[in-house]
Amino acid sequence: MSSIKIRSKRLKDKTQIRMLIAHPMEQGNNPDKITNQLIPAHFIQVLTVTYNQKVVVSCEMGDSTPKNPYFAFMLKGGQVGDKVTVNWLDNLGNTDSEEHIIR
Repeated sequence: MSSIKIRSKRLKDKTQIRMLIAHPMEQGNNPDKITNQLIPAHFIQVLTVTYNQKVVVSCEMGDSTPKNPYFAFMLKGGQVGDKVTVNWLDNLGNTDSEEHIIR
């Protein structure tokens, strides 16, 4: 099961793309409530969005991004049946990917 939820909505000549990513996004400064030791940093470093196999969004993120981040953007164009793919890579080497077909 993917950690990424993608939704799209056609609006005239644009398409709204919304993404919710389930990720702990620890910055490495918070103590564990039981052991009082710092929780190691764990955050998404790179987020990439492709539209019909062309990169339309690529961003480098840091440890200040909140837990379970939400992203939204407007895509110029976008037709029913087109494919949007979201990929992320975190600082521990974990990755996830999800595909979405515009309806």
